[in-house]
Amino acid sequence: MFRSFMDIALEEARMAADRGEVPVGAVLVDPTGQIVARDGNRTRELSDPTAHAEILVLRTGCQAAKSERLPGHDLYVTLEPCPMCATALSAARIARLYYGAPDPKSGGIAQGPRVFSHPQCHHVPEVYDGIGAHDAKKLLEGFFQKLRHSEDR
Repeated sequence: MFRSFMDIALEEARMAADRGEVPVGAVLVDPTGQIVARDGNRTRELSDPTAHAEILVLRTGCQAAKSERLPGHDLYVTLEPCPMCATALSAARIARLYYGAPDPKSGGIAQGPRVFSHPQCHHVPEVYDGIGAHDAKKLLEGFFQKLRHSEDR
């Protein structure tokens, strides 16, 4: 089950890359195991620095639930969430977070500020890392390699 939802998140990440976005995808799953929302990064497309995959699926999920909180929901994301997204996951009361690749540069969970470790963090989801990490890392590396190559021209 872990892998199937991460595969969908990876599919969203590939579609984000095809749109010229950083290839990160996310899937929000309700307590019954149904997908509530799925999306990839859209910061450039929407001219919105907050349009990370995690934020987009949280917005859709909260609208569907007619609530700012999503207790019992799981989030699958291909890359370790940044501090902004980690804070939003806490505020939404996400039950479980499954993420793929670590993000040593911008991560907010196992790297950097470690948002869930702060006393100001009101809710800490269960966190499972490394799900689909190899595929997520390969996708990100390929995207940035292609980007660097095009900038060199």
